[in-house]
Amino acid sequence: VQLQASGGGLVQAGGSLRLSCAASGRTFNSYAWFRQAPGTEREFVAGLRRRRDTTYNADLVKGRFIISRDNAKNTIYLQMNSLIPEDTAVYYCAATSANLISSSMGRVGSYEYWGQGTLVTVSS
Repeated sequence: VQLQASGGGLVQAGGSLRLSCAASGRTFNSYAWFRQAPGTEREFVAGLRRRRDTTYNADLVKGRFIISRDNAKNTIYLQMNSLIPEDTAVYYCAATSANLISSSMGRVGSYEYWGQGTLVTVSS
């Protein structure tokens, strides 16, 4: 089982990026994106439960980031719009076989599988 994240890079404030996370080996029931800036803890960004395609966004990215998935490719995406310098971080995708409830979606410990991280840098 492997999660391969990609799509990070350098972008100016106000710009957009789309991150991808390709899952191989199996299909999961819950997915999420987290991020971690230097010197900070890993924080939840957005999550998706495969049942009914229910999505959750952290308050700090609501209205700017969208999580989605492509079943055929077994890939999840994070479309990031209106980026600000505070969005600079390493972004990680995560997955679990559990159908997470909303209160568990944002917990690092809820996920068994993690991608390697992709760096997003937003310049001012």
